[in-house]
Amino acid sequence: MSEPIITFKNVSKTYILYKNDQARFKALFIKPKNPKTNRRNAGFTDEERGAFTRLLENGFTDSFRHLYPDVTGAYSWWSYMFKSRERNTGWHIDYFIVSDRLKEKIKGADIWSEVLGSDHCPVVLRIF
Repeated sequence: MSEPIITFKNVSKTYILYKNDQARFKALFIKPKNPKTNRRNAGFTDEERGAFTRLLENGFTDSFRHLYPDVTGAYSWWSYMFKSRERNTGWHIDYFIVSDRLKEKIKGADIWSEVLGSDHCPVVLRIF
């Protein structure tokens, strides 16, 4: 993953990346409801979180975390099992990552958890 990060950082273009994967990490994203039991699960391994941390250390910003650094419990995915959505036992795995040069233009980064119809909910990015 290091090569693409270096390439992105050195290009003079602006990027908006939409990610829908299970790469979450300890320090910057909302943790799964049970981080200790999820640590060995795909999407929450040390390697995945490390790779994503390197992306954010190399010219990119998590739009939601930029606006809401202290929010907890804002998830975008819930398992269909065990009434996970009703109990808000989920993971934050859908998000927009933007080039650092765009971060001051972020006016909204929302998780529409009230929208039903999938195990995921919409996430929205507003830039002006």
